[in-house]
Amino acid sequence: MRAAVQHETGQDTLDVLDDVEAVGFGPGKVRMRVRATGLCHSDLSAMSGVLPQPAPFVPGHEGAGEITDVGDGVTALSPGDRVLMCWLPACGACPSCKRGQSHLCLAGFMNAGTPNFKRPGGDVFGFAGTGTFAEEVVVPAHCAVPIPDDVPYDIAALIGCGVTTGLGAAVNTAKVEAGSSVAVIGCGGVGISVIQGARACGAAHITAVDPVPARREAALRFGATEALAPDALADAKAKVTAGEGYDYVFEVVGKSATARTAYETTRRGGTLCIVGAGALDDTFQVNMFELFFDEKRILPSLYGGGDVLRSYERAIALWRAGRIDLEGLITHRVRLDDINDALDQMRTGAALRTCIEL
Repeated sequence: MRAAVQHETGQDTLDVLDDVEAVGFGPGKVRMRVRATGLCHSDLSAMSGVLPQPAPFVPGHEGAGEITDVGDGVTALSPGDRVLMCWLPACGACPSCKRGQSHLCLAGFMNAGTPNFKRPGGDVFGFAGTGTFAEEVVVPAHCAVPIPDDVPYDIAALIGCGVTTGLGAAVNTAKVEAGSSVAVIGCGGVGISVIQGARACGAAHITAVDPVPARREAALRFGATEALAPDALADAKAKVTAGEGYDYVFEVVGKSATARTAYETTRRGGTLCIVGAGALDDTFQVNMFELFFDEKRILPSLYGGGDVLRSYERAIALWRAGRIDLEGLITHRVRLDDINDALDQMRTGAALRTCIEL
């Protein structure tokens, strides 16, 4: 089968090969034919080495498709079922799951160290234990979540990561209150989903911040009150909040410098929500006096910070009701052969989300 492979960490491009085989099928596993997959910034971070990922590997974790085969013991899925990929499934038995924090379950990460594919030259891993830049993938059954018939594969793929992450940061983690002021730093696909989540929660003012003009324009279409370049944020803080700072600030970049800006933009007693996935060696610093005296809540948000299955259902319900726009997030569509064009679109900021159709 065909798949896009990165041979070594740090390479800028992927090779589309036709000698890749999905492996590992057996009890408790399912075989999934990928129909659509989104390009998430986390894929670029894994390629560059910002996020740890063994190589060679097939990127992609935001996907949807249909089940083609099920292993022994799988009773909840059947061939032909339409599913989305959950790259961080909950085991239901670990301490995190038992205390109601299933998004912190580490069982799914254990899959990342086991090769999902092979080639004549050896094993190939799948990003985050999945690898959806491939025509077919084998994953544990609980990674495949059934979707309703009215949800297209491209929309389902987005719900599998970026939409759930952004909406959940606003709804589950920060719990944005109606009438509040919000700033979102970083307006790619996840940042736009944060904006939509804040709007759905009833935020009165949403300031979108991004250096790319096209993304600022998109932020306004998706519900931001204003959109501005990073160097205009201080003036906006003074104008919108009389210098006090925003009630909620979301950092959706994954860098300590923007996290520090976000912290300084948050009012005393307000909430800073860290959504961007950053590097192990990039350290965010606050001094002990400001940490104590300003009483700002610093809340990281992993995968939307809640039960992902419930989050999927909520995203579908809001989409059906017209409360959020998911079709508009897909600004570009490519075939697998053009995957490197999609990478360039993501790096330059030209795309919010590119859908790779397989």
